[in-house]
Amino acid sequence: MQKPLTFLAPLALAAALAMPAAAQDNKSTDPTTVVATVNGTEITLGHMVAAWASLPEQYQQLPEDVLFSGILKQLIEQTALSQDFDGELPPRVDILLENERRSLIAGENINAVMGADLDEADVQAAYEETYGEGSQEPEYNASHILVETEEAALEVQKQLADGADFATVAREKSTGPSGPNGGELGWFGKGAMVPEFENAVLELEAGEVSDPVKTQFGWHIVKLNETRIPDAPALEEVREEIELQLRQTIAQQKIEETVAAAEVDRSGEDSVDPAAIKNLGLLE
Repeated sequence: MQKPLTFLAPLALAAALAMPAAAQDNKSTDPTTVVATVNGTEITLGHMVAAWASLPEQYQQLPEDVLFSGILKQLIEQTALSQDFDGELPPRVDILLENERRSLIAGENINAVMGADLDEADVQAAYEETYGEGSQEPEYNASHILVETEEAALEVQKQLADGADFATVAREKSTGPSGPNGGELGWFGKGAMVPEFENAVLELEAGEVSDPVKTQFGWHIVKLNETRIPDAPALEEVREEIELQLRQTIAQQKIEETVAAAEVDRSGEDSVDPAAIKNLGLLE
């Protein structure tokens, strides 16, 4: 497999960063511009752009002059080495090229599908489905008193039943970080708390206090302060998210429809040892 560009080695990178940036006035941006030749074989700006696009994201952010010199050096080396190669290519090279071509063309097909204009009515419908009335999950505002043992929790429960103020008891006895704040946890939705705690909250009405609840953190006495349905965000606030979901759905439909329409024969599947997929020696 092709390794990352050699110019990204730490010493080479440090040296490149020390070089002054070249002037940009009147420089070509035509992808057909020939940047270099190796024994007559052209290396164009387009080749360099494609090489940049295949870099890991962290390397793509390097300064342009560093990228330019490093990528050009890499392409010159690759071109010279490929020209110098004498012998028969192993089967894996042809197989890798076939896979790469297949992947790139399939990617272009999906890019075209995902890049098509969306019907605004579909965007609105998706927004209503996700954020319309009745679609928003409730949020809960609760407080708790956390203690180490069930006996301590039962004692707290008795104090509260006798009329003690919840926040005052929390400040005095809770071992949790919310204790100094009267045990208040603020607003949270489903999935934010461990299951045992969440289940206790869901069983309460506003103002009610739970029986002792055991979790991995200890024993809790839980009070539900309030429940609310959060306001839905405006469409424009979530348009990007909604459109991405739509495009992904459309792309998946395209994949499924295209495969369904194709003549696919998987009769050889059962005759192959799945473990063979890890045997690179088969490609030599």
